[in-house]
Amino acid sequence: MSLERTFAIIKPDAVSRNLQGEILSRIHKAGFQIIAMKSMRLTKEEAGGFYAVHRERPFFGELTDFMSSGKIFAMVLEADGAISKWRETMGATDPKKAAPGTIRRDLGSSIQMNCTHGSDAPETAAFEISYFFSSMELI
Repeated sequence: MSLERTFAIIKPDAVSRNLQGEILSRIHKAGFQIIAMKSMRLTKEEAGGFYAVHRERPFFGELTDFMSSGKIFAMVLEADGAISKWRETMGATDPKKAAPGTIRRDLGSSIQMNCTHGSDAPETAAFEISYFFSSMELI
């Protein structure tokens, strides 16, 4: 595998339950290096731009409402095979279907309130990273 970067979010549901420390601990234990991280609160418009790929889906409004409902932690993670490794660490989108020991299985409460987000492909990671971080923040 080659060294790559992926984008990750600790979502508002996890931050409101004060789970960011637990999630960051799991990120470190899984062998990721955190290249960049910031805490912020998205506006509904910013959430809409980030999730523009889902604009025509029926859940778009609910998704952007949720993602703008509280503080998030946006991160760039680096590791060998980071994209697939982070998706394995998070677990399936639905916590009930996620593997035991994954973040979403252990900490998530629903498909939407599943604590974390992660890029699903190199192209997605490139877009998502650039949406939140300038090149100067990634040095």
